[in-house]
Amino acid sequence: MTEADFLEHPFPEAVSLPDLDIAGPGRFYNRELSWLGFNWRVLEEADNPRVPLLERLRFLSISASNLDEFYTVRVAGLRELARTGHVTPAADGLTPAEQLALIDEEARRLMQAQQQSLTRLAAEMEDNGISLLQSGPLTEPELAYLDELFVERVFPVLSPLAIDPAHPFPFIPNAGFALALQLERIRDNHPLQALLPIPGQIDRFIELPRDGAGRRFLPLERLLLLKLGELFPGYRLQAHFAFRVLRDSDLELEEDAEDLVREFEIALKRRRRGKVVRMTHTAGAPARLLAIIMQQLDVGAGQLVEFEGMLGISDLAELVQAGPADLLWPPFSPRIPERVSDHEGDLFAAIRQKDMLLHHPYESFDMVVRFLQQAARDPDVVAIKQTLYRTSHESPIVGALCEAAENGKSVTASIELKARFDEAANIRQSRRLERAGAHVVYGFINLKTHAKLSTVVRREGDQLVTYTHFGTGNYHPITARIYSDLSLFTCDRAIGRDLTRVFNFISGYAEPEALENLAISPIDLKSRLLELIEIEIAHAKAGRPGEIWAKMNALIDSEVIDTLYRASNAGVRISLIVRGICGLRPGIRGLSENIRVKSIVGRFLEHSRIICFGNGYGLPGRRARVFLSSADWMGRNFSRRVEAMVEIENPTVRAQIVGQIMAANLSDVAQSWVMAPDGSFRRPPCSESAFNCHRFFMEHPSLSGRGSAGAADVPRLTPAAD
Repeated sequence: MTEADFLEHPFPEAVSLPDLDIAGPGRFYNRELSWLGFNWRVLEEADNPRVPLLERLRFLSISASNLDEFYTVRVAGLRELARTGHVTPAADGLTPAEQLALIDEEARRLMQAQQQSLTRLAAEMEDNGISLLQSGPLTEPELAYLDELFVERVFPVLSPLAIDPAHPFPFIPNAGFALALQLERIRDNHPLQALLPIPGQIDRFIELPRDGAGRRFLPLERLLLLKLGELFPGYRLQAHFAFRVLRDSDLELEEDAEDLVREFEIALKRRRRGKVVRMTHTAGAPARLLAIIMQQLDVGAGQLVEFEGMLGISDLAELVQAGPADLLWPPFSPRIPERVSDHEGDLFAAIRQKDMLLHHPYESFDMVVRFLQQAARDPDVVAIKQTLYRTSHESPIVGALCEAAENGKSVTASIELKARFDEAANIRQSRRLERAGAHVVYGFINLKTHAKLSTVVRREGDQLVTYTHFGTGNYHPITARIYSDLSLFTCDRAIGRDLTRVFNFISGYAEPEALENLAISPIDLKSRLLELIEIEIAHAKAGRPGEIWAKMNALIDSEVIDTLYRASNAGVRISLIVRGICGLRPGIRGLSENIRVKSIVGRFLEHSRIICFGNGYGLPGRRARVFLSSADWMGRNFSRRVEAMVEIENPTVRAQIVGQIMAANLSDVAQSWVMAPDGSFRRPPCSESAFNCHRFFMEHPSLSGRGSAGAADVPRLTPAAD
């Protein structure tokens, strides 16, 4: 298939797969293998010549970090199921034990590919004046510099530990890294086995003094090996290896906990001591020393991975800023929406003029921060309500809420303590808010509050007007620089009433009897979604156009997938942009021949959730129906989380989503991968001039954020949905 074929024939000819039971579990693709496939796509960017060198190093680091998290969460859960004898298969028919076997095989291949990618990148970095000194000689000035650095910055935090009955085996934390040493006393050849944990409080890579234009970096573990004589005086090194462990990072909570914050603090301490789920080590390990460490860590042979190369390559992120600017993406500054500038920065005035949709990171997330900061300082604002799932360490969002509470406004913050790996940070934020006088709620014990919602109630004349923000991504100013998300600002009364009911549900468990626009999980979001798909099926069966465009991070809910299969068989054309996990198999004759799935992996992380239904568009009086959501199409999002989906009624915003954002994503070739019926993804042929949606969004302003300028000069890739 050529690039032109890809654009002109987005629905390739369907195939038959006679060996696949498409009437049974074979119609689904395994969730875990699909996730590993996504991480392969991330790793492929490390070898993409169109990506700047150090950004490729970042992709390698991300692929390693992703794989670590996958093991500490998903693999840990499957291992526990297998250990306790669970044999109930997943939707695709694989038992936990069968999945673990396939994961192990694929993950080992992936780790080996990561090492090969590092070898290629290191050579290219060397050509560009950046040296990663895993071996080779050091100069006398460099050794002298390392002598001083070791004494001043490293030696005080090291704890060399003997392994013998008098010295209990040390605790190695999650992602902990250590050197295992086989030593011999010089005077009498007495053996000594020891561990040298590598402190995570010190940078992994040490920059050596510059000698010329190049930059040279020494891994910390190599420095420690150079200094073993000072750590173990009177001993010589016989053999050594490095090892790293990953631990089960899931949290178990008491359902009847009287103090949820205290229960989370206890659970976080337990997490540090979770069972080891993977141990990687370098080659050359003495058999007896390795056996002792495996026994002490309770590691079986199936959890052990040996390879030549560097452990913990997620730490390579430290080197990304080490080189010249031409080895990184060109700088990009998010735009300030023209309409906000027209109103001299007054967000409320800009929103009153018309609903406004911002596309992050192309439009500045600072507008969301300023929305809350303006509310905190506005004497006419009487109340603010906010959900927080993840946010930054020194969050300006939390700062604005604290300022509002201190200014006497009614502030309610729903903080999700169960946001994985952000639990401790969210506890700190909740205490900060409580000290400021805000009312903090933690939602539900059995549900995560994942919806991204904010309301500001403002007194205007003799009325109270509710301004709302609805987001597809977190209130996190740092990740908003690289995550592609949408923010809807509106003072629509129906949406304001709906959000008030949702906040009452979160804070008081009062389930809303009816919502005017929104659908929410776990109440009616899934049923509403299925109903909208059924409407498209009815259009197609009646001979009217039936079409669905949707964008999300993951699609694995079996009921939704089966409904999409029925829609395909009815003639509905379905185009899905699924960044990560996809359990649906597209392009199979008699099952999914009208479904195509693509994934976009590029400079920015695709994170927005958008759903567009044709609704018989093209016929008189018909227009597409467009929705934004915080939810991916997964069982957990439909039944175990508080999520929200809002319908876009404003014509300009709707046209921006359909005619710009979705059309550009569907037209992208440069960063796209196309899913095959067997679950694999393939990159289509791509020229240097191939359409790149990220570049398009950086170069062209949005429709709804425009000020006095009209929309006619904004490129539109397809006719507007209206």
